[in-house]
This record gives sequence, structure tokens and C-alpha cells, in this order.
Amino acid sequence: MNTALIIFAKAPVAGQAKTRLMPALGAEGSARLAQQLLMHAVQQAAQVPWAALELCVSPDTSHPAFAQAQNRAHEKAKDTDSGRLTLSLQGDGDLGQRMHRALLRGLSRHAAVLLMGTDAPGLNATVLQEAAQALMTRDAVFVPALDGGYALVGLRRPAPELFEGMVWSTPEVMAHTRQRARQAGLQWAELPALADIDEPADLVHLPSGWVLV
Repeated sequence: MNTALIIFAKAPVAGQAKTRLMPALGAEGSARLAQQLLMHAVQQAAQVPWAALELCVSPDTSHPAFAQAQNRAHEKAKDTDSGRLTLSLQGDGDLGQRMHRALLRGLSRHAAVLLMGTDAPGLNATVLQEAAQALMTRDAVFVPALDGGYALVGLRRPAPELFEGMVWSTPEVMAHTRQRARQAGLQWAELPALADIDEPADLVHLPSGWVLV
């Protein structure tokens, strides 16, 4: 299927990125982890030959980590075409508005679009391929997060109902999303839930070998 992948990321700036981890890692350490999570997400995504691979960022494209991510994608790609990581801006609005806008843009060019964040290191190339496969027979696919949200959403058609007026960053996000999907008549698939790295207690879910300095 002609499937695109969009990675949502915030610039890993000390004091602005992963702020809920600052009690454990400090401002600089939290920003370094945010950058490590970004590079990991790009590395995993680049192993799959997407129709298009996009890094959709906030607040702008100037942070050096984004250029580094483009280089990482090229290094890890199976071929030059799948290794092209384009940069785009999330723009204004709440998370739902920004996600819906990015998905809508992707669906105007591709048959299906996956959108992921960078907070769930378990979202690896295998899971991404499984999510793309699910969209061959379903309208939508989700990878729930253990905290009650979700780490990935994929669509084959626009579904503004999933994003408008949603209260984000609560333990009820996935439950409310399921309810909205039912009301919208969507047929969806869910893959096994993964851990987000948001709070100090979540650090135990980092892959072995990651060094927090």
C-alpha cells in the first residue's frame, strides 16, 4: 500500500523538552533524552520503505537535531528513496488540530498515513510494519500507550472526529478515542500497548544499554 509515515517531534531544547522528567534528569539531561528518543524513532522508521517519510516539528526546523535526524534516516534507509526524510512544521493549534492537519495533508497524497510520536521507544520497525499492514483492511490503526493515550495513529480516510475537542495528556485519551471511532463508524485495529517515557517512573522502560548522562 502507498503508506506514508509522519513523525511528530518537539525541538529537544533544555527546559522545554520532556519537562516532566526534569526532577530525575535535570533540564539538560531531559533534553538529551528527548534527542535520543528522536534519533531512535527516526532510525526505526527509516528501516521501512515508506511512500514518504516526514518529520513534522515544533516550533521550527532550525534545531540541529532535525538535520542530524535527516542524516540518520539516510544512513539507516534500505535505499536512497526511502531514506529521504522531509521536514515540515506542525503549525498552530492544540495537539489534535496539529495531528489532524498533518494526517489530512498526508492523505491528500497517499492511500494511508501513520503518525507517531517519539516518546515510545518500543515503537520499532516491526511494529510500524504491522501498523501499516493493519491499514490494508481497516480504516484506522492505533498503538495504545500504557498511560491511557496512544503512541501511534494511522488512517486510510480523514477522521476529524478523533481529534476535535479532545482533552489530551489524560489517562482517558484512548478510551475516548475508541468511543469516537465507534460513533464515526470506523473499523480499526489495535496493536499491543507500549510504554511512553514521560515521567521519572517510566525510565525503567528505556531500552537496555541507553545511557542517561
